[in-house]
Amino acid sequence: MDTKLLELLVCPASKGALIYMREQQELWCPVSQLAYPIKDDIPMMVVEEARQLSDTEVASLSD
Repeated sequence: MDTKLLELLVCPASKGALIYMREQQELWCPVSQLAYPIKDDIPMMVVEEARQLSDTEVASLSD
């Protein structure tokens, strides 16, 4: 994931900052608690394509 692109992207639901999760190939938003998939190096920034983060995943963001 290009770090300059990551700096520009925000969550479409909350407008919050995103965290790149390399192993999951997702962008996570701690505010909306949504995970946006990255497919073929392209972030899918559509709320309908996002998944809800689990309680465990949300808790891991504060570690």
